[in-house]
Amino acid sequence: MNNETLIPQTEPTGPEELSALPEKKISRARLWLQKVLHDARTPARLLFMLGPWVAYLCVEYLNENNPFTALNATQLLFSAFWYYLIFWVCQMLTGRLKTAAGVGAVFCFLLGVANHYVLKFRGRIIFPVDLMTLGTAANVATGYDFRPDKTVWLAAAILAVYLLLLLALVPKQTKGRQKLRRVTALGSLSAVAVFLYAFFCTPLLPSVGIWAQQWKTQQNGFMLNFMTALRYSFVSAPEGYSPEEAQKIAGGTFAGTVSGTVSAAPPENLLVIMNESFADMQASFPNLELTEDPLPFLHSLTENTVKGTMISPVTGGGTANVEFEYLTGDSLAFLPSSTVAYQLYCYDGMPSMVSQMSSLGYRSVAFHPYLSSGWNRTSVYRWMGFDRQMYQEDVRDPQYIRNYISDASDYQQLFRLTDETNGPLFVFNVTMQNHSGYSQGWKNLERTVELDGASKGSSAVAAQYFSLLRESDNAIRELIEHYKASDERTMIVFFGDHQPPLGNSFYEDLYGKKLDDRTAAEVFQQYETPFFIWANYDLPEQEDVTISANLLGTLTMDLAGIQPTGYEKLHQKLLDTLPVNSTVGFGRADGTLLGDTEESGLSQKEERLYDSYRMMAYNHLFDDGNHPKGYFGPDTAPEE
Repeated sequence: MNNETLIPQTEPTGPEELSALPEKKISRARLWLQKVLHDARTPARLLFMLGPWVAYLCVEYLNENNPFTALNATQLLFSAFWYYLIFWVCQMLTGRLKTAAGVGAVFCFLLGVANHYVLKFRGRIIFPVDLMTLGTAANVATGYDFRPDKTVWLAAAILAVYLLLLLALVPKQTKGRQKLRRVTALGSLSAVAVFLYAFFCTPLLPSVGIWAQQWKTQQNGFMLNFMTALRYSFVSAPEGYSPEEAQKIAGGTFAGTVSGTVSAAPPENLLVIMNESFADMQASFPNLELTEDPLPFLHSLTENTVKGTMISPVTGGGTANVEFEYLTGDSLAFLPSSTVAYQLYCYDGMPSMVSQMSSLGYRSVAFHPYLSSGWNRTSVYRWMGFDRQMYQEDVRDPQYIRNYISDASDYQQLFRLTDETNGPLFVFNVTMQNHSGYSQGWKNLERTVELDGASKGSSAVAAQYFSLLRESDNAIRELIEHYKASDERTMIVFFGDHQPPLGNSFYEDLYGKKLDDRTAAEVFQQYETPFFIWANYDLPEQEDVTISANLLGTLTMDLAGIQPTGYEKLHQKLLDTLPVNSTVGFGRADGTLLGDTEESGLSQKEERLYDSYRMMAYNHLFDDGNHPKGYFGPDTAPEE
């Protein structure tokens, strides 16, 4: 055998051949490039790879972000994956690059438009739980102005250019589904599976500094924030939780009797009114200039009154979550960002203020002068034990302001309820008059209060809102005067659910800065609403009380002279120590604000108390089979 045959002939061995190697590689690259350029599938492939970035541009413009500067490199990388995943799924479903690219781009654009209007009307972006509230959104959609603005037109133009390129440059595919090579299919599927596992099942996100944003909702970009919120939508037990630990907390630290502040008999009528979008904006923002005070009667109310500021867990929307906190005493801070407890966590037989009042012989009525289909109320109210539910069809001779039943008409129904009910009555009333949007026209609404000073004439939406407040204030006067003349002992609890969604630009003008640049104290300002507790009998008067919504129910029971449950005894400890513990932070009894819902900044005593609260709230919501006997109310009374 010739030994030369054993020497490979494919590699250069001489100086001339070595010097020719780069030229050979360049020639091969040229051949590959020519092949690619002449391949009929190349335009489709290039435009398909470009599509996720087109979708990103559209969605972030609609998200009122600058897509080139708003996200850091990490956020951009994670966002890009989700857009590519959408296009990959479209490709798997259609089997055609051109079709997949078009469908993916249009889908992302429509998602961006939906998010744009939610951001415009409610001041926050879409969260996963919003997909469960489409019925509620549809109920009030007619009250909003959906005319496209310049941002929608810009995104539509970007989409149109991309679709035209697809039509012009990509030939029509005549064959059937395009088949992927097995290696390509398995490789892409494996990469997707690995990423999804890391994203949803490992500490990957916090390790790179990505969290679901609640009051900085645009910071992650829409797609990344939506998926991050989904990641955090699963509730796990607090560290150290067990049924035995819950029993220890219930039977040890907080055992004993705590008497109410008022020793007199409870009221015959306890009327709780949660007023839609009711806020004292000048109290929260002293630099806000108006032509006149929209709430003169509220500000004058002092006799037999406890009043102050309630820190809501939400702003701009999310009424049902404020209901949840007030009626249950649980905190939204223990739940994933922007979830709706009424739709995810409530259950039949759930102990609440309703069951507590029913055990005392009160007839309980839930009243909301609007559609019954919102927020899963019909089920939750039944589970909580309300004897009766009333909605807009139950209102006699309703009077409307804009498209909603007025506060005055709402309170007329309360007058009838107390007149017609024999025996003690508990009413939980959620009003509707002040619901956004504030561009519905001025039907039955006098234009009474306007923006003044530097902001004069800058917002017709705000002008309508402040005129609505004046109508609410007039109705409060009628409400108090009616029950002041009543012979039945009556207590009225009144609070706003959240501040109105007047648009980010309006609030940025008040702050004089971008919302993302606010301090902790400034964030609290946008979550403030007024509250008062009034009685037509002697009540110790107090002003400037600051409290979070989850503790307001306990303060109600305390002032009404009703024996507290074990859970309310725990709340009373919090009232003495951390009267504000909300989704945006803590407030001590001395007025100190801590704007971190993590426990940093709390003393050891405060941490132990708050941890006990967190554990009992978890037991209340997620471990109902292990409720300590009698702790949450008579429906779990101890065995004889």
